[in-house]
Amino acid sequence: MKLLSIFLMAPGAGGGGIMDFIPLILIIVVFYFFMIRPQLKKQKETKKFRESLAKGDKVVTIGGVHGKISELKENTVILEIANDIRITVEKAAISSDFATDSGISRTAK
Repeated sequence: MKLLSIFLMAPGAGGGGIMDFIPLILIIVVFYFFMIRPQLKKQKETKKFRESLAKGDKVVTIGGVHGKISELKENTVILEIANDIRITVEKAAISSDFATDSGISRTAK
């Protein structure tokens, strides 16, 4: 019983206690659920997206270049950005799928 009273001692009662650490513990929990956990989830989704890239997908790079994948290699992607114009970019530079990102088809004005 005495040990429990030492841990739950009020801050002004002369000793420390677990009550002094409760605000710090709550801040850590809030940071985890509102900052760390969503970031980890987003990283997993991005990794899964980059692994699922296939020839013919329309994508956007982090630099804003729109193109269609014409060839996939281990770490790079060859994008066709116009007729007979191809560029090589890293897979890490692919940010999103064009079809789901813009919501606008290329034939729409």
